[in-house]
Amino acid sequence: MATGKRYSDASKRFDREHFHGPAEAIDLVKGLAGAKFDESVDVSLLLGVDPRKAEQIVRGTVALPAGTGKTVRVAVFATGDAAAAATEAGADLVGGEELVAEVEGGMIDFDLAISTPELMPQVGKLGRVLGPRGLMPNPKTGTVTNDTAKAVNDFKGGTVEYRTDKAGNVHVSVGKASFDVAGLKQNFATLMEEINRAKPASSKGRYIKKVTISSTMGPGIKIDPTRLDEVAV
Repeated sequence: MATGKRYSDASKRFDREHFHGPAEAIDLVKGLAGAKFDESVDVSLLLGVDPRKAEQIVRGTVALPAGTGKTVRVAVFATGDAAAAATEAGADLVGGEELVAEVEGGMIDFDLAISTPELMPQVGKLGRVLGPRGLMPNPKTGTVTNDTAKAVNDFKGGTVEYRTDKAGNVHVSVGKASFDVAGLKQNFATLMEEINRAKPASSKGRYIKKVTISSTMGPGIKIDPTRLDEVAV
């Protein structure tokens, strides 16, 4: 956690114990982002689920309408027409067995991996390399597909993955501090809609228990979970 002078000064400019409405919180995040680089704006959620139960793992993708502001390096495990389509769509790394071998040897120069179903038996062997980094392709997130061009375009254009960790937390970047307020609000609202849509049927009680938003170097700002619908898409 950042504890420098800029962070401390920012923390004194608002009530850290107050629960804000989402629109107010987003305004605060932009105002408190003072680093010399374009900070990411990150949302952290605590969900009322038990990730130890497979049916309560919340996982999927969401297309952020205002984009992420990030350059995403995409690797595609594919051959033939699917490989050609991925290359044409702008994938940064494309290959079959040779790419599998490179990754197995320690080459992880990408932020997201996509695979055709045909290549998954080989890609599956990379579990120890890709798994801990959250890079293993999965049908539930649209990263195992024959339509490699669409997947590359989606993930380079603003689609992001989300998944609960072992404690039931979800962390998603919804843009950059340089985004206008409208874009951040739109992305935030879209994320909340998707998280609610993905609620497991077996989840009981309050589903979204805590919400915090912050910039990369800024303090966390608490959002009232009962006021999430105040930001409309």
